[in-house]
Amino acid sequence: MIELAIFFSKITFKMLKFVPAKNALQNKTILITGAGSGIGKTAAIEFAKYGATVILLGRTVKKLESVYDEIVNAGFPEPAIVPLDMQGATKKHYQDMADTITNQFGKLDGLLQNASILGHLEPFKQIDEDIFNQVMQVNVTSQFLMTQALLKPLELAPNASVIFTTSTVGSQGRAYWGSYSISKFATEGMMQVLADEYAETSIRFNCINPGATRTSMRAKAFPAEDASTLKTPQEIMPLYLYLMSDESSKENGNTFAAQPKS
Repeated sequence: MIELAIFFSKITFKMLKFVPAKNALQNKTILITGAGSGIGKTAAIEFAKYGATVILLGRTVKKLESVYDEIVNAGFPEPAIVPLDMQGATKKHYQDMADTITNQFGKLDGLLQNASILGHLEPFKQIDEDIFNQVMQVNVTSQFLMTQALLKPLELAPNASVIFTTSTVGSQGRAYWGSYSISKFATEGMMQVLADEYAETSIRFNCINPGATRTSMRAKAFPAEDASTLKTPQEIMPLYLYLMSDESSKENGNTFAAQPKS
C-alpha cells in the first residue's frame, strides 16, 4: 500500500510539472467555457500556444475579443468566439452550437467546462431558491445540456478529452457553501457517469480542482485574503495541458488536484 501511494505521488508530480511538446495540441479544436477571464482565459491562451484552435465561450463579448486579440497577436491559430450566457441558454442553443462546430471544424477534440458561479455563502436554511437555481443552472444544468450536445463532435475526434471543474467543497461539504458545494458534488457525479459510460471509447472525462487560485471568484469568496499569496492561473496550467494532451489518453474518471496538499 505504501509503495502504491508513492507511485501515484510520482505520477501526480509529473502532471503538475508537465511540459508539452511544442505542437502537442496541433490540429486539435478545443472549446473553453468562461474563456473571458481567469483560469478559462489562461487555459485558452495556453492551448492555443501549443497549436490548438480554441473556441472561446463566454457571456461578455468585449472580454472574449480581448482574449482573441491576445492569441492572434501572439501568432497562435486564430480562435473562434461564441458569446453565450449559460444562465439563459437553452438546449437548442447548445444543439445548434454543436452542429456549427461539426460543420466548421469536423470534430471537437477537447472541452474545458470552466465557467461557474459562486452564489451566496450563507447558512443552508437561508439559501434563496432563486439563487440556488441560478447556481445549479450555470454549474450543472447548462453543463449537462452542453456536454450532451457536444458528444456528437467529440465522438468524431480520434482522442477527445473533457475536463470538468470541481472544488474541494465538491467532495467534502462545507458549512455555508451550500449552493456551490452541492453543484460541485453534482459536477463530479456527472463526470463519473460519463467516464463509466464512455470507458471503452475515444472520449475521456476527468475533473480538475484548481485549488486556491488568484481569480475574481476567489476574491468574492474570501474578500479579506491577500491575493498575492495565491497561485496564479498560469502556475496551475501544467495539469490542464496534461489532461488535454494525448499524454493523458489513459486517464478517465478521475479528479485531480492542481494544488495537492503535501
